[in-house]
Formats: sequence, structure tokens, C-alpha cells
Amino acid sequence: MAPVVRVAAAQFSVGTDPEENLATVLAALDRAAEHRPDVVVLPEFCNHLSIYDDGEHAWTVAVELDGPFVDAVRARAADIGAWVQLNCTVRRPGPSTSREPAPGRITNTNIVISPAGEIAAANDKTVLMGAEGDFLSAADEPAVLVRTPFGTIGTYACMDGVVPEVPRSVSLRGADLLLNSLNSFALDEATLHVPVRAAENRSWVVACCKVGPLLPADRVAAFSAAMNVPADALYGAGESQVVAPDGTVVAIGPRAGDAVVVADIDLGDHGRPRPDGTDLRAARRPELYGALARATPPLDEHPRSDAVAVAAVTDLTAAAGALHAGASLVVVPELSTTEEDLVRVARDHAGPGAVLVGSVRDGDAHTGLVAGADGVLARQVQLHPVARHCDWQARLGDGVVPVDLPWGRLAVLVGDDAAYPEVARLAALAGCDVLAVPLAAQEAWECDLGLVERSAENRVCLVAADAGPVGTSMVVTLPPDFTLWAPSRERTFDGTINQPEVTRADIAAGTGVHGTIHPARAVNRQISKGTNLVDGRPWRLFAALASDLGG
Repeated sequence: MAPVVRVAAAQFSVGTDPEENLATVLAALDRAAEHRPDVVVLPEFCNHLSIYDDGEHAWTVAVELDGPFVDAVRARAADIGAWVQLNCTVRRPGPSTSREPAPGRITNTNIVISPAGEIAAANDKTVLMGAEGDFLSAADEPAVLVRTPFGTIGTYACMDGVVPEVPRSVSLRGADLLLNSLNSFALDEATLHVPVRAAENRSWVVACCKVGPLLPADRVAAFSAAMNVPADALYGAGESQVVAPDGTVVAIGPRAGDAVVVADIDLGDHGRPRPDGTDLRAARRPELYGALARATPPLDEHPRSDAVAVAAVTDLTAAAGALHAGASLVVVPELSTTEEDLVRVARDHAGPGAVLVGSVRDGDAHTGLVAGADGVLARQVQLHPVARHCDWQARLGDGVVPVDLPWGRLAVLVGDDAAYPEVARLAALAGCDVLAVPLAAQEAWECDLGLVERSAENRVCLVAADAGPVGTSMVVTLPPDFTLWAPSRERTFDGTINQPEVTRADIAAGTGVHGTIHPARAVNRQISKGTNLVDGRPWRLFAALASDLGG
């Protein structure tokens, strides 16, 4: 039986004086110690706010791994007898890869300290966010895992968790417990990007986010005016949390103010199979994921419409009505029809360029069908085995099948394939703008978190049909003016970093959902200055994704 581990996340604010910040860190550890935790996670950038005058300033306020700042935290970790994740900017050997000149290599680093006060790992942040890249250098090697008496710890920091690759690779290499230090204003960290990493990796996640102003107090008003954002949107979002492997948030802190969030967790829940017995790790097919460990191909210039009418409905009668009303994409739930009937409805009701998507049992394969007025346009065989289909599913697909249509490039995620972040990523790398998902969700997180995140992290639109009772049909599209702080941005800042627009079906009414998607917006993958959600993947570090480590 796995041990019960007490974990804590201690959220607080810091300023521009490293000595004062050290005192804040030590005080937070003392508050956490009152709960007798085994693990304490602190927020990102504990030594100094993540804004600098120039490279010399960034170098001056960075810490040394063997310097007084870290030494003091090591001593306090030993005093309280806990594993501590401290995140600081660190002076490192080697050349700088920052955009602006700096005296040397500076990294954002998760420093994992043992209960004996020893540094067990110093893992550099992989995906730098916006202006962080001006003076900081990204990781040049994968994070080191930390073996403890109760399990294996994996670490990542803030923007590392807004893309799927970093938590995924850490988990696949053996982490039971994922620790995430954040310095984020984004409200969708706590509601989406943090908990989804627990669910898709079947791992516990402890996330600690900063509170208070993320800029020097005397710069907040000027920055607010220049960027046309409310001043309070420049504060850390708090809501530090502990998330179970099914995506359930078991403890969460307040939006503002210092707090210690504590939970007792059972690491035996790590890696638990789905309700039907499918093991999401063992069922991975790394031989299909080679593109994830290669450079991102350039986007081509295939047609992408500004606005496309779509629907996700529960049956073919409703599908016929949606096609007749002018929808260009209609999706029905998995295994809710036969190929003959789906093709008949498409031929009778689909207009030019319109398609109907569903899935059928095709002999020994679960196959997604894309049908139009001229019949079947594409077949997408499910890529991963499913335990509930084991009595007949013997044949699996050998890759994502893109379908070029007059309004955009489509990929079909057949049922449970949407639970694997690798599949939607492969579709994005193939230049797909839209995902169609005929679904029969087993777990709440699939629709509450997973499908929304597939759209967000890949900058694709998504239409999913589910007949319930666990899941719900939805239309997920991309907002305009995506890039943060862009001079041309017109949309009012809503406090989120990467939150798609989601329209869900009324489950009680059982009528499905109709909406509009915007494939043309999929070409903008730039989340902030120098940070691209797809093109900026540090693919060289992710060999684990295309290996059999997860199986």
C-alpha cells in the first residue's frame, strides 16, 4: 500500500529586495511547518520579481546554488524535515541564450531540497514566457527526477504546464508526484491548465502560484495604462492547489493573500486505470509520436475560413437538420450510427464543402468517418486500444489522417484518442485547424478539462459530440486578439492566458449544440513575446514522448 503523503503549497508575494524576499520565503516555510508536511512547494521567482532593468540587473539579483539565499532555505528545510521546491533565477555555467545581453547564463530553476537540507535537483524552466526570454536562458536538458522514500517527484514551472510536453515527459519517465511553481496572473491556470495535467497523466499535482503585484509597485500603474489592462490583472492569481489524478481539485487557496494549502494524498492513486480498465500509460503508442521529437513544420497556406457554422448533435435526425440549416461540420457521438446511415444522411443533406463526422464499428476497428455529399471522404481508425472494446477491437490506426476541406484542415480524434495529448498535438503539427471528436466520455475531466485544453494548447477549433451521461457535446473556438500585450490587440483583457471560447450543450434538453468556429485564427500560435505554443516546443528535450517509457 502506498504511503499517505502530506503536501503543502505556500503562496505569497515578493518584491525587488532579495533579502526581504528571503525572509518572506523562510516565514512561509515556518507557516507550512505548522502542518507537518512531507513536501512544500513555493511559487516561482522567489528571489525577485521577474522584471529587470537590463541583463546586469538580472544577473545581480539571481542566486548561486551554493550561495547564501539557497543555503538559508536548505537549512530551514532541514529544520522542518520536509522536501521543499524553491524556484529562483540562478547563475549557471555556460553561454547565455537570452535575447538581450547578460553577463552570463541565467535560468529560472526549480531547486528541490531534501529533508536533510541537500539539493536533490536543480531543474531549469523549459518554456520561457514572454519577456522572461529577454534575460533568461531555457533548459538545455530534461528535468532530473527526485527519488524519495514515498515516491518519485517531477518538477516544472508555470508556462511549462501550459503546453503538454513538459509534464507529460516528466510523468512518463517515472514521476508519481508533479510539482509546479507559478508566477502567473492568469485565472485559467487554476481552472484549466493546472488540473488537466493531473488528469491526463494520472498523477497528483501540487501547484503553487504567486500572489501580489507581479511588477514593482511603482510600475504597475504605468504598465496598466500602456497595455490597457486593469491594474489588478497584473497581480498573481493565487489559487494554489492540490489536484488528484482524476483532475479533482482536493484543496485550493484564495485568489489573493498569503496562504498555505494542505492535503493528505495517497500516491497509490497514481496511474489508476480508467473506469473501463484502460491504462492510459500502457495504451500509449510511442511509435506513432515521432513528430513530437522533431522540429515543427512550417504552416502551409491551405484555405482557412474566418467563420464556419458547426453543430454537435445526438442523432442523425438532428444531424440532417443541422446540415440542411447550413452547418459545414456536424459531429455525432461515437458508435451512434452505422456507416450506411451516416453516408446516407451526408449525401442527402450536406451542402458543398459540408461534412458529417461520426464513428462506427468497422469490422475489427473503431473508425471515424468523414462523409460529404459525395460519400466517405476519409477514414480515421482509432489509434489506441480501449478495454471496453477489447472483444472486437483488434486493428489500430497508424497515424492522424488530415482532411482538407474548403474551410480548413480537419482531423478526427476517435473517442478515447482525445484523452492522449499526443494525438491533438500530432494534428496541430500536421497543420490541422479543426478537430472533430465523436465521443463517449468515461470521466468528467475529458469534457470539463481535456477537450478545452486540446483546443487551447494547440490553437485549434474543436467540435465534440457526446450523448452523455458523463460527457457533454461542445463547440470550442479560438478568441480573437490572442497574443498577450500585442499593440494591435482590441479585445478587452479578461485575465486569462489561453482560454478558448466554449459553448456546451444543455444536457437536460438533449438537443446538442450549434455554434461558429474560426479556423483562420489557428495560424496565430504566439501566446506572448517570443513564446509560441506549437512552434516554440523545445522538441529536442522530449525524446521520452516517442519512446516506450510510458508503456
